[in-house]
Amino acid sequence: MLRENLQKALKESMLAKDTQRVSAVRLIIAGMKEKDVDARGKGQKEASEADLMAMMQTMIKQRRDSIEMYLKGNRQDLADKEQAEINVIETFLPKQMNEEEMLAAVKVVVAETGASSMKDMGKIMGVLKTKYAGQMDMGKVSGIIKSLF
Repeated sequence: MLRENLQKALKESMLAKDTQRVSAVRLIIAGMKEKDVDARGKGQKEASEADLMAMMQTMIKQRRDSIEMYLKGNRQDLADKEQAEINVIETFLPKQMNEEEMLAAVKVVVAETGASSMKDMGKIMGVLKTKYAGQMDMGKVSGIIKSLF
């Protein structure tokens, strides 16, 4: 589904001559192809939607870091370009969970997995990444998990 949406968005933005959107969608597709190559190396046909969602989350995080650096360097033009890319990438991700929703989801997964200490953090994160792919900021989630133990 995500793959079809990306191809459709690419065609539509090319027809609309929306060069900024074309560029951002092409970046996502390039990342997707890279993930597919990695997946084939692991014996899978292609990368899962969860892998692609995680990749797009990483792309957003990288752009937010860049925006911070551009603003420190008084380069508002470059920061605006990065923000425009974030806006395009976010259109392909499911609705993001807020802090309360993430906390509730973490508590459910902790109960499901029987986690009892920080040693179980990897297990918890693995379940969350699978169940809530693309819906959570995993950096914030790790802070939530740490606050519970």
